[in-house]
Amino acid sequence: MDLSALPFDTTSMLARLRPWIECESPTYDPAAVSRAVALAARDAAAAGGQVDHIPGPDGLGDCARIRFPHRDAGTPGILVMGHFDTVHPIGTLEKLAFRQEGNLCWGPGLLDMKGGTFTALEALIQLTRAGIETPLPITFLFTSDEEIGSPGTRTLIEEEAKTHKYVLVPEPGLADKGVTTGRYAIARYKLTAYGRASHAGATLKEGRSAIREMARRIPEIEDMTSDDCTFSVGVVHGGQWVNCVATTCSGEALSMAKRQEDLDRGTTRILALNERREDGTGFEVKTSVVRPVWEPNAGSMALHALAKSIAGELGFDLPHRSSPGGSDGNFTGALGIPTLDSLGPCGGDYHTLNEHIRIDTLAERGRLIAGLMARLS
Repeated sequence: MDLSALPFDTTSMLARLRPWIECESPTYDPAAVSRAVALAARDAAAAGGQVDHIPGPDGLGDCARIRFPHRDAGTPGILVMGHFDTVHPIGTLEKLAFRQEGNLCWGPGLLDMKGGTFTALEALIQLTRAGIETPLPITFLFTSDEEIGSPGTRTLIEEEAKTHKYVLVPEPGLADKGVTTGRYAIARYKLTAYGRASHAGATLKEGRSAIREMARRIPEIEDMTSDDCTFSVGVVHGGQWVNCVATTCSGEALSMAKRQEDLDRGTTRILALNERREDGTGFEVKTSVVRPVWEPNAGSMALHALAKSIAGELGFDLPHRSSPGGSDGNFTGALGIPTLDSLGPCGGDYHTLNEHIRIDTLAERGRLIAGLMARLS
């Protein structure tokens, strides 16, 4: 099979991808995420998939499972995982409109990771149109909460993945066009500072500001960062009235490590910051959602070897590495299921107002994914 002959048309792809991008879907807006999942599921159904709508976990958007017809339907096959939640609030399109200029295209969630999920679906469409039946059945899983660590969908992901032989994750391709064969361990922590109320003008000295306590703790937490384990505080909320000394201030911290044992040591260190004083003031750290370390195994490396061979046929190299940052591939890789991540288009600046893809990588990654679908057995 000549993969280069598959007629991926990037102009058509971008035109059909645009509605996915303009259906804004921040994680914390369940209705918006559900609309995005439903829109993509309709496109998958039009391509011949059978859609199972899965009600979202409490406070989160809906999910969908799409199975495509196959002579061996019901047997272990290939699972393609894509999340439809983004970090961009509703209204981001006003600042980050879907637009093209030269070889770049911009839009919220375009790189992370609607563009990749669309490309994987297009790969299957191209194979179907060419009359090429894949050796294994193909299933897509659309989820709704990856950007907050997948607290509501982890069980769904793991249980679905266990019924498949391989997992493909079209998260953004790496800057050198590489793919991911392992990911760092990640933990999130909930932080709460406790103060004592007083009037901010008349009796200021009688109060103890929770905001001040949080501000003192942030550099203490971030200074725990080492080459083996990083710490960052990315969310802080405190106070309600400016004329009152704040009694509570909440925050969230993120820790990332190359090895699980490094993350475990880091967790011990941050939990040691817990302190409550006799007057009720103090600081509290609680563990939140985690992503286990995904260390490359023989199955994932064999999957990469096949992908590298396919890429060679298509005229480009396909380096691999363990990557910082989490994805739902952490879960499937940690289970030992052969997993290949970062298969989506390449680009840059995701999670910012300059999020974009390189248009020429749409067809390139589409052919790569199509090759995997056509040759994995």
